[in-house]
Amino acid sequence: MKFFTSLLAAAAITVAGFAAPAVAQEKGMVGISMPTKTSTRWISDGETMEKLFKDAGYTPDLQFADDDIPNQLAQIENMVTKGAKVLVIGAIDGTTLSDILQKAADAGVKVIAYDRLIRDSGNVDYYATFDNFQVGVLQATSLVEGLKLDSATEPKNVELFGGSPDDNNAFFFYDGAMSVLQPLIDSGKIVVKSGQMGMDQVGTLRWDGAVAQARMENLLSSAYTDAKVDGVLSPYDGLSIGIISALKGVGYGSGDMPMPIVTGQDAELPSVKSILAGEQYSTVFKDTRELAKVTVNMVNAIMDGKEPEVNDTKTYENGVKVVPSYLLKPVSVDKSNAKDVLVGSGYYTEDQLNN
Repeated sequence: MKFFTSLLAAAAITVAGFAAPAVAQEKGMVGISMPTKTSTRWISDGETMEKLFKDAGYTPDLQFADDDIPNQLAQIENMVTKGAKVLVIGAIDGTTLSDILQKAADAGVKVIAYDRLIRDSGNVDYYATFDNFQVGVLQATSLVEGLKLDSATEPKNVELFGGSPDDNNAFFFYDGAMSVLQPLIDSGKIVVKSGQMGMDQVGTLRWDGAVAQARMENLLSSAYTDAKVDGVLSPYDGLSIGIISALKGVGYGSGDMPMPIVTGQDAELPSVKSILAGEQYSTVFKDTRELAKVTVNMVNAIMDGKEPEVNDTKTYENGVKVVPSYLLKPVSVDKSNAKDVLVGSGYYTEDQLNN
Protein backbone atom coordinates (compact mmCIF):
# COMPACT_ATOMS: atom_id res chain seq x y z
CA MET A 1 0.00 0.00 0.00
CA LYS A 2 2.86 2.36 0.90
CA PHE A 3 4.48 1.55 -2.44
CA PHE A 4 1.23 2.32 -4.28
CA THR A 5 0.82 5.62 -2.40
CA SER A 6 4.39 6.58 -3.28
CA LEU A 7 3.69 5.90 -6.93
CA LEU A 8 0.62 8.14 -6.84
CA ALA A 9 2.59 10.92 -5.16
CA ALA A 10 5.37 10.65 -7.73
CA ALA A 11 2.83 10.71 -10.55
CA ALA A 12 1.19 13.83 -9.07
CA ILE A 13 4.57 15.56 -8.86
CA THR A 14 5.33 14.59 -12.46
CA VAL A 15 1.96 15.86 -13.71
CA ALA A 16 2.36 19.08 -11.74
CA GLY A 17 5.83 19.48 -13.21
CA PHE A 18 4.47 19.26 -16.73
CA ALA A 19 1.45 21.49 -16.00
CA ALA A 20 3.36 24.29 -14.32
CA PRO A 21 4.96 25.79 -17.45
CA ALA A 22 1.59 25.99 -19.24
CA VAL A 23 0.10 27.87 -16.29
CA ALA A 24 3.10 30.19 -16.14
CA GLN A 25 2.75 31.05 -19.82
CA GLU A 26 -0.93 32.02 -19.46
CA LYS A 27 -0.89 35.78 -18.90
CA GLY A 28 -4.63 36.39 -19.06
CA MET A 29 -7.19 37.50 -21.61
CA VAL A 30 -6.82 40.53 -23.87
CA GLY A 31 -9.94 41.81 -25.61
CA ILE A 32 -9.40 43.05 -29.17
CA SER A 33 -12.35 45.04 -30.54
CA MET A 34 -12.03 45.97 -34.21
CA PRO A 35 -14.63 48.17 -35.95
CA THR A 36 -15.34 46.30 -39.17
CA LYS A 37 -14.48 43.60 -41.66
CA THR A 38 -15.40 45.76 -44.65
CA SER A 39 -11.79 46.99 -44.82
CA THR A 40 -8.96 44.50 -45.34
CA ARG A 41 -6.84 46.82 -43.24
CA TRP A 42 -8.88 46.15 -40.07
CA ILE A 43 -8.98 42.41 -40.70
CA SER A 44 -5.20 42.43 -40.98
CA ASP A 45 -4.85 44.51 -37.79
CA GLY A 46 -7.03 42.14 -35.79
CA GLU A 47 -5.47 38.94 -37.04
CA THR A 48 -1.92 40.23 -36.60
CA MET A 49 -2.61 41.24 -33.00
CA GLU A 50 -4.36 37.95 -32.30
CA LYS A 51 -1.26 36.03 -33.38
CA LEU A 52 1.19 38.28 -31.54
CA PHE A 53 -0.79 38.09 -28.31
CA LYS A 54 -1.00 34.30 -28.55
CA ASP A 55 2.75 34.12 -29.14
CA ALA A 56 3.29 36.32 -26.07
CA GLY A 57 1.27 33.95 -23.86
CA TYR A 58 -2.05 35.79 -23.72
CA THR A 59 -5.53 34.56 -24.60
CA PRO A 60 -6.82 37.03 -27.21
CA ASP A 61 -10.55 37.53 -27.71
CA LEU A 62 -10.83 39.09 -31.19
CA GLN A 63 -14.20 40.54 -32.21
CA PHE A 64 -15.25 42.55 -35.27
CA ALA A 65 -18.23 44.87 -34.78
CA ASP A 66 -19.42 45.14 -38.41
CA ASP A 67 -19.73 48.96 -38.20
CA ASP A 68 -22.57 48.51 -35.69
CA ILE A 69 -22.08 50.65 -32.56
CA PRO A 70 -24.47 48.69 -30.27
CA ASN A 71 -22.73 45.51 -31.43
CA GLN A 72 -19.32 46.90 -30.49
CA LEU A 73 -20.59 48.03 -27.09
CA ALA A 74 -22.05 44.57 -26.42
CA GLN A 75 -18.84 42.85 -27.51
CA ILE A 76 -16.69 45.04 -25.25
CA GLU A 77 -19.04 44.52 -22.29
CA ASN A 78 -18.81 40.76 -22.86
CA MET A 79 -15.00 40.97 -22.86
CA VAL A 80 -15.09 42.76 -19.51
CA THR A 81 -17.52 40.18 -18.11
CA LYS A 82 -15.29 37.32 -19.26
CA GLY A 83 -12.35 38.80 -17.36
CA ALA A 84 -10.22 40.63 -19.92
CA LYS A 85 -7.22 42.28 -18.27
CA VAL A 86 -6.70 44.80 -21.08
CA LEU A 87 -8.92 46.05 -23.91
CA VAL A 88 -7.51 47.09 -27.29
CA ILE A 89 -10.24 49.06 -29.08
CA GLY A 90 -10.44 50.33 -32.64
CA ALA A 91 -13.62 52.35 -32.16
CA ILE A 92 -16.39 52.73 -34.72
CA ASP A 93 -17.43 56.00 -33.10
CA GLY A 94 -14.93 57.27 -30.57
CA THR A 95 -17.60 59.27 -28.69
CA THR A 96 -19.91 56.38 -27.74
CA LEU A 97 -17.81 54.32 -25.33
CA SER A 98 -17.82 56.34 -22.08
CA ASP A 99 -20.30 54.15 -20.17
CA ILE A 100 -18.75 50.81 -21.07
CA LEU A 101 -15.26 52.13 -20.38
CA GLN A 102 -16.42 53.21 -16.91
CA LYS A 103 -17.51 49.61 -16.31
CA ALA A 104 -14.11 48.44 -17.54
CA ALA A 105 -12.32 50.86 -15.21
CA ASP A 106 -14.48 49.73 -12.26
CA ALA A 107 -13.34 46.17 -13.02
CA GLY A 108 -9.69 47.23 -13.13
CA VAL A 109 -9.39 46.78 -16.89
CA LYS A 110 -6.86 48.94 -18.76
CA VAL A 111 -7.78 50.41 -22.16
CA ILE A 112 -5.63 51.08 -25.22
CA ALA A 113 -7.23 53.08 -28.03
CA TYR A 114 -6.02 51.52 -31.27
CA ASP A 115 -5.44 53.91 -34.19
CA ARG A 116 -8.69 55.79 -33.46
CA LEU A 117 -8.78 58.03 -30.42
CA ILE A 118 -11.58 57.31 -27.96
CA ARG A 119 -13.09 60.62 -26.90
CA ASP A 120 -14.98 61.99 -23.89
CA SER A 121 -13.65 59.41 -21.42
CA GLY A 122 -11.03 59.60 -18.72
CA ASN A 123 -10.72 55.81 -18.83
CA VAL A 124 -8.49 55.63 -21.90
CA ASP A 125 -5.03 54.75 -20.66
CA TYR A 126 -2.94 54.81 -23.84
CA TYR A 127 -3.22 55.42 -27.58
CA ALA A 128 -1.29 53.52 -30.26
CA THR A 129 -1.44 55.14 -33.68
CA PHE A 130 0.41 56.78 -36.55
CA ASP A 131 1.24 60.46 -36.89
CA ASN A 132 -2.16 61.31 -38.32
CA PHE A 133 -1.47 64.99 -39.02
CA GLN A 134 1.56 63.86 -41.05
CA VAL A 135 -0.66 61.44 -43.01
CA GLY A 136 -2.63 64.45 -44.25
CA VAL A 137 0.56 66.37 -45.01
CA LEU A 138 1.83 63.45 -47.10
CA GLN A 139 -1.46 63.17 -49.00
CA ALA A 140 -1.56 66.86 -49.86
CA THR A 141 2.13 66.96 -50.76
CA SER A 142 1.64 64.05 -53.14
CA LEU A 143 -1.40 65.78 -54.65
CA VAL A 144 0.59 68.98 -55.25
CA GLU A 145 3.47 67.04 -56.80
CA GLY A 146 1.11 65.10 -59.06
CA LEU A 147 -0.53 68.33 -60.20
CA LYS A 148 2.92 69.74 -61.05
CA LEU A 149 1.92 73.03 -59.46
CA ASP A 150 5.49 74.31 -59.52
CA SER A 151 5.37 74.53 -63.31
CA ALA A 152 1.63 75.12 -63.79
CA THR A 153 0.64 78.32 -65.58
CA GLU A 154 -3.07 78.04 -64.76
CA PRO A 155 -5.00 77.21 -61.56
CA LYS A 156 -5.82 73.55 -60.90
CA ASN A 157 -9.31 72.40 -60.00
CA VAL A 158 -9.30 70.21 -56.89
CA GLU A 159 -12.10 68.68 -54.82
CA LEU A 160 -11.72 67.72 -51.18
CA PHE A 161 -12.95 64.62 -49.38
CA GLY A 162 -12.75 63.99 -45.66
CA GLY A 163 -13.08 60.88 -43.55
CA SER A 164 -15.86 59.96 -41.15
CA PRO A 165 -16.79 62.84 -38.81
CA ASP A 166 -17.19 60.37 -35.92
CA ASP A 167 -13.53 59.31 -36.28
CA ASN A 168 -11.18 61.72 -34.54
CA ASN A 169 -8.40 60.79 -37.00
CA ALA A 170 -10.38 62.23 -39.90
CA PHE A 171 -9.88 65.75 -38.54
CA PHE A 172 -6.13 65.23 -38.17
CA PHE A 173 -5.92 63.94 -41.76
CA TYR A 174 -7.91 66.92 -43.05
CA ASP A 175 -6.03 69.50 -40.99
CA GLY A 176 -2.69 68.05 -42.05
CA ALA A 177 -3.70 68.19 -45.70
CA MET A 178 -5.06 71.72 -45.43
CA SER A 179 -1.83 72.95 -43.83
CA VAL A 180 -0.36 72.32 -47.30
CA LEU A 181 -3.37 73.13 -49.51
CA GLN A 182 -4.87 76.21 -47.84
CA PRO A 183 -2.01 78.57 -48.81
CA LEU A 184 -2.32 77.35 -52.43
CA ILE A 185 -6.08 77.90 -52.35
CA ASP A 186 -5.58 81.37 -50.87
CA SER A 187 -3.08 82.26 -53.61
CA GLY A 188 -5.39 81.01 -56.36
CA LYS A 189 -3.12 78.20 -57.55
CA ILE A 190 -5.76 75.68 -56.48
CA VAL A 191 -9.49 76.25 -56.99
CA VAL A 192 -12.22 74.24 -55.26
CA LYS A 193 -14.97 74.83 -57.82
CA SER A 194 -17.72 73.30 -55.71
CA GLY A 195 -16.87 75.63 -52.84
CA GLN A 196 -17.20 72.69 -50.47
CA MET A 197 -14.57 72.87 -47.75
CA GLY A 198 -14.40 71.96 -44.07
CA MET A 199 -15.19 68.61 -42.48
CA ASP A 200 -18.84 69.60 -42.05
CA GLN A 201 -19.16 69.64 -45.86
CA VAL A 202 -16.60 67.10 -47.08
CA GLY A 203 -16.80 64.39 -44.39
CA THR A 204 -17.79 60.86 -45.47
CA LEU A 205 -19.72 59.01 -42.77
CA ARG A 206 -18.33 55.57 -41.86
CA TRP A 207 -15.63 55.95 -44.54
CA ASP A 208 -18.20 54.60 -47.02
CA GLY A 209 -16.88 54.30 -50.59
CA ALA A 210 -20.40 54.27 -52.04
CA VAL A 211 -21.14 57.59 -50.30
CA ALA A 212 -17.91 59.05 -51.71
CA GLN A 213 -18.80 57.82 -55.20
CA ALA A 214 -22.27 59.39 -55.03
CA ARG A 215 -20.83 62.71 -53.82
CA MET A 216 -18.21 62.73 -56.59
CA GLU A 217 -20.93 62.08 -59.16
CA ASN A 218 -22.93 65.01 -57.78
CA LEU A 219 -19.87 67.27 -57.87
CA LEU A 220 -19.17 66.35 -61.48
CA SER A 221 -22.74 67.06 -62.58
CA SER A 222 -23.08 70.30 -60.62
CA ALA A 223 -19.65 71.98 -60.80
CA TYR A 224 -17.84 70.44 -63.76
CA THR A 225 -20.16 70.57 -66.73
CA ASP A 226 -17.80 73.00 -68.47
CA ALA A 227 -14.54 72.35 -66.62
CA LYS A 228 -12.34 69.43 -65.71
CA VAL A 229 -11.23 68.05 -62.36
CA ASP A 230 -7.46 68.04 -61.97
CA GLY A 231 -7.15 66.47 -58.54
CA VAL A 232 -9.06 64.95 -55.64
CA LEU A 233 -7.88 64.83 -52.04
CA SER A 234 -9.07 61.47 -50.77
CA PRO A 235 -8.09 60.43 -47.23
CA TYR A 236 -8.62 56.66 -47.63
CA ASP A 237 -8.25 54.04 -50.37
CA GLY A 238 -11.81 52.77 -49.89
CA LEU A 239 -13.07 56.26 -50.78
CA SER A 240 -10.58 56.60 -53.63
CA ILE A 241 -11.99 53.51 -55.35
CA GLY A 242 -15.48 55.05 -55.31
CA ILE A 243 -14.20 58.44 -56.44
CA ILE A 244 -12.29 56.90 -59.33
CA SER A 245 -15.37 54.91 -60.32
CA ALA A 246 -17.36 58.14 -60.58
CA LEU A 247 -14.60 59.80 -62.61
CA LYS A 248 -14.33 56.88 -65.03
CA GLY A 249 -18.11 56.94 -65.38
CA VAL A 250 -17.93 60.30 -67.17
CA GLY A 251 -14.88 59.48 -69.27
CA TYR A 252 -11.85 60.36 -67.14
CA GLY A 253 -8.93 58.05 -67.75
CA SER A 254 -9.70 57.69 -71.46
CA GLY A 255 -9.29 59.69 -74.66
CA ASP A 256 -8.29 63.28 -73.99
CA MET A 257 -9.44 63.19 -70.34
CA PRO A 258 -6.54 62.11 -68.16
CA MET A 259 -7.33 60.68 -64.75
CA PRO A 260 -7.13 63.37 -62.06
CA ILE A 261 -4.53 63.06 -59.30
CA VAL A 262 -6.30 61.03 -56.59
CA THR A 263 -4.71 60.33 -53.20
CA GLY A 264 -5.47 57.63 -50.63
CA GLN A 265 -4.40 55.86 -47.46
CA ASP A 266 -3.77 52.35 -46.09
CA ALA A 267 -2.15 50.79 -49.18
CA GLU A 268 -5.07 48.41 -49.64
CA LEU A 269 -4.38 45.88 -52.38
CA PRO A 270 -7.03 47.05 -54.91
CA SER A 271 -5.70 50.62 -54.63
CA VAL A 272 -2.07 49.55 -54.94
CA LYS A 273 -3.01 47.72 -58.13
CA SER A 274 -4.87 50.86 -59.26
CA ILE A 275 -1.71 52.91 -58.63
CA LEU A 276 0.40 50.50 -60.65
CA ALA A 277 -2.22 50.66 -63.44
CA GLY A 278 -1.95 54.47 -63.54
CA GLU A 279 -5.39 55.29 -62.09
CA GLN A 280 -5.05 56.22 -58.40
CA TYR A 281 -1.98 58.39 -57.98
CA SER A 282 -0.80 57.64 -54.46
CA THR A 283 -1.58 56.19 -51.05
CA VAL A 284 -0.11 56.43 -47.57
CA PHE A 285 1.32 53.20 -46.20
CA LYS A 286 0.91 52.61 -42.48
CA ASP A 287 2.63 49.35 -41.53
CA THR A 288 0.01 48.01 -39.15
CA ARG A 289 2.28 45.06 -38.30
CA GLU A 290 4.47 47.56 -36.46
CA LEU A 291 1.43 49.14 -34.80
CA ALA A 292 0.36 45.71 -33.56
CA LYS A 293 3.84 45.15 -32.09
CA VAL A 294 3.72 48.50 -30.30
CA THR A 295 0.33 47.56 -28.86
CA VAL A 296 1.55 44.18 -27.59
CA ASN A 297 4.56 45.90 -25.99
CA MET A 298 2.17 48.32 -24.27
CA VAL A 299 0.14 45.42 -22.87
CA ASN A 300 3.30 43.63 -21.69
CA ALA A 301 4.38 46.75 -19.82
CA ILE A 302 0.93 47.21 -18.25
CA MET A 303 0.80 43.58 -17.13
CA ASP A 304 4.30 43.90 -15.63
CA GLY A 305 3.22 46.95 -13.67
CA LYS A 306 5.38 49.28 -15.76
CA GLU A 307 4.69 52.40 -17.80
CA PRO A 308 4.44 51.63 -21.54
CA GLU A 309 6.75 53.48 -23.90
CA VAL A 310 5.14 56.59 -25.46
CA ASN A 311 6.54 59.37 -27.63
CA ASP A 312 3.74 61.95 -27.48
CA THR A 313 2.10 63.39 -24.38
CA LYS A 314 0.69 66.62 -25.82
CA THR A 315 -1.26 66.06 -29.04
CA TYR A 316 -4.20 63.77 -28.34
CA GLU A 317 -6.61 65.56 -26.01
CA ASN A 318 -9.82 63.55 -25.97
CA GLY A 319 -12.12 66.07 -24.30
CA VAL A 320 -11.32 64.84 -20.79
CA LYS A 321 -7.56 64.21 -20.75
CA VAL A 322 -4.46 64.13 -22.92
CA VAL A 323 -3.96 60.46 -23.74
CA PRO A 324 -0.32 59.28 -23.68
CA SER A 325 0.41 58.07 -27.21
CA TYR A 326 2.90 56.21 -29.34
CA LEU A 327 3.03 57.55 -32.90
CA LEU A 328 4.54 55.64 -35.82
CA LYS A 329 5.67 57.26 -39.07
CA PRO A 330 3.55 56.90 -42.24
CA VAL A 331 5.12 56.55 -45.71
CA SER A 332 3.90 58.05 -48.99
CA VAL A 333 3.64 55.48 -51.80
CA ASP A 334 3.14 56.03 -55.53
CA LYS A 335 3.96 54.14 -58.72
CA SER A 336 7.66 54.95 -58.42
CA ASN A 337 8.22 53.27 -55.05
CA ALA A 338 5.22 51.00 -54.44
CA LYS A 339 7.03 47.72 -55.05
CA ASP A 340 10.17 48.77 -53.19
CA VAL A 341 8.20 49.81 -50.10
CA LEU A 342 5.43 47.20 -50.05
CA VAL A 343 7.15 44.12 -51.46
CA GLY A 344 10.50 45.10 -49.97
CA SER A 345 8.98 45.18 -46.47
CA GLY A 346 7.17 41.88 -46.99
CA TYR A 347 3.74 43.52 -46.64
CA TYR A 348 2.73 42.14 -50.05
CA THR A 349 4.32 39.64 -52.41
CA GLU A 350 5.13 40.37 -56.04
CA ASP A 351 2.44 37.84 -57.03
CA GLN A 352 -0.22 39.68 -55.02
CA LEU A 353 0.49 42.91 -56.86
CA ASN A 354 0.63 41.27 -60.29
CA ASN A 355 -2.44 39.02 -60.04
